Amino acid sequence: MQNEKLFDRIDYIRFKNITKKYGSSFAIEDLDLGIEGGELLILIGPSGSGKTTTLRTINRMIEQDSGSVTINEIDTRELDPVRLRRNMGYVIQNIGLFPHMTIAENIGLVPKLGGWDKKKIEDRVRYLLDFVSLPPDMFMDRYPRQLSGGQQQRVGLARAMAMDPPLLLMDEPFGALDPILRKQLQKEFLKIKKEIGKTIVFVTHDIEEALILGDRIAIMNQAKLVQVGTPEELIFNPVNEMVASIVDTDRKFKHMDTLKVKDLMSIFEDRYMIDASLNACDAVDKMTRSDVETVFVFKDGEVLGQIRMMDLMKCKEENIKVEELARPVKSFKPLDSVAFALSDMKKSGEYLSLVMNSSKPVGILVSDEVLLKLI
Repeated sequence: MQNEKLFDRIDYIRFKNITKKYGSSFAIEDLDLGIEGGELLILIGPSGSGKTTTLRTINRMIEQDSGSVTINEIDTRELDPVRLRRNMGYVIQNIGLFPHMTIAENIGLVPKLGGWDKKKIEDRVRYLLDFVSLPPDMFMDRYPRQLSGGQQQRVGLARAMAMDPPLLLMDEPFGALDPILRKQLQKEFLKIKKEIGKTIVFVTHDIEEALILGDRIAIMNQAKLVQVGTPEELIFNPVNEMVASIVDTDRKFKHMDTLKVKDLMSIFEDRYMIDASLNACDAVDKMTRSDVETVFVFKDGEVLGQIRMMDLMKCKEENIKVEELARPVKSFKPLDSVAFALSDMKKSGEYLSLVMNSSKPVGILVSDEVLLKLI
């Protein structure tokens, strides 16, 4: 069927030896890059570095000269390009809303082309407008010219999600907005990113935006991939001076070696503590009331480990004690180096750690929040 989904989810996207030339100039040169399902990968680099060209090879708006782009091991050149694009969301800086159509018509256009009935389209439009914080009754019948830049950008995101695609391609979506609105939308998008669980490829020229939003960042220059890694990897281990300059390591992190864990930790609160003797069901209830999804398990004043609500939910009916489910937790002292703590957390794959003063918990260190405080 033409409108059948090509991919229920994205497991892996692979660029293999991708090259694209215009005349004698390379737009992309011998690109090898993998994108994990569910991650937000940022493409960043100077103007003309190849980041937008790379993005557009995914939906075949640009065809590479050589190499392959595969999604879940399927070569995209084997797929009908129109059908391929309908299985992806696409958000651009200038949004591209049709001025003669209402907001509801703009969002519902692709579902309409897909053969959806009016009721299903209206329900989807209402859901998406609510999702991007635009009350449907207030915005459905407006035209793009009646919306602010930020509101139009939210509509653009809603339209991209209309068919619930597993993959979103975003080309400098916040680039044309003023700095204050841009920061606001970045914060909103962080929440949306967690809720939708999509694979996202995101082009930006703003390194602060990249560090805030990206799970990993791919830095490009002169049509080549220079380095790809997590924000921490790029900050602490840039492969060359060009990468160090882009992430602005010297200015932003020149005092990193003097910063201590106590300078960047969050204060520990009792709601993050749970007794090891509780069973899973009672623990879930307590965490729900405390509005937390990860807690630290204590027994007789000693920390046993940490546990997430999702792990407890699986065991609610089995009357298992929290003590049996706790997993190890990293801990640091207030005067430990932040650079050491982040490096140690990265090696063990942890994003959350405890800060202990003697045997008393005094703080929580969250790697993502540390980076946000630094930039």
